[in-house]
Amino acid sequence: MDILQYEFIRNALIAAILVSVTCGIIGTYVVIKRIVFIGGGISHAAFGGIGLGYLLGINPIIATIPFSILAALGIGTIGKKSEFGEDTAIGIVWAVGMALGVIFIALSPGYAPDLFSYLFGSILAVTSFDLIIMLILNVIIILTVILFHKEFLAISFDEEFSEVVGVPTKTMYLLLLCLVALSVVVLIRAVGVILVIALLTIPAAISRRFTHNIKNLMLLSIFIAIVLTITGLYLSYIFDLPSGATIVLILGIGFLLSSLFEYSIST
Repeated sequence: MDILQYEFIRNALIAAILVSVTCGIIGTYVVIKRIVFIGGGISHAAFGGIGLGYLLGINPIIATIPFSILAALGIGTIGKKSEFGEDTAIGIVWAVGMALGVIFIALSPGYAPDLFSYLFGSILAVTSFDLIIMLILNVIIILTVILFHKEFLAISFDEEFSEVVGVPTKTMYLLLLCLVALSVVVLIRAVGVILVIALLTIPAAISRRFTHNIKNLMLLSIFIAIVLTITGLYLSYIFDLPSGATIVLILGIGFLLSSLFEYSIST
């Protein structure tokens, strides 16, 4: 408990809870609808927003919000309307976003000292301003999910039937991708652009082994994410390891243990 006397530790714990809520809710839809790689495409494309933030001299997280949403809309629109499919759309947006980020950073004056933290995460470096942004995005995500929970549930399980019964599937799908984009922004400070996909999927994947009820799945995912994220944060502090990578490693171990537990029960 002595480590709680440090402000950066308190900020990191709050951030861990905020990212856990995000990945527990949105990660559930991502896993159920099997759009994991779309989340990965959005997260990597978000690097363009980080580079834009450096170029404009503003907080990279602020610049990443509209950039990530545009990336999500681009993937959703190209994937649905073009003949190439979503995998091609993901590859295009992924590569273009990363390339723009590199170019923006190269054009920005001076040196980007904390660029590594945006790539691989540094939850111990989260500031009070970052927490405010994360809280606001969490509120937006939660309210949107509450308002359109039935629609999201319908398109997650059977998009074709949902369209037949009158659900605006295309609009709801793009809205869901926008929520994934906002989730990416929340998670970047914790695990970075490269590792976001782990936090977005592993807690929900673990939870799905124990329940198929959506509300229970979200709550269990949030709980698992909080426990594993804080565990990874604590271990990274104790052993002086990179926080983002340590959190993801603990998530991976948690998934492995849940697989072994499920196997032992089935046999």
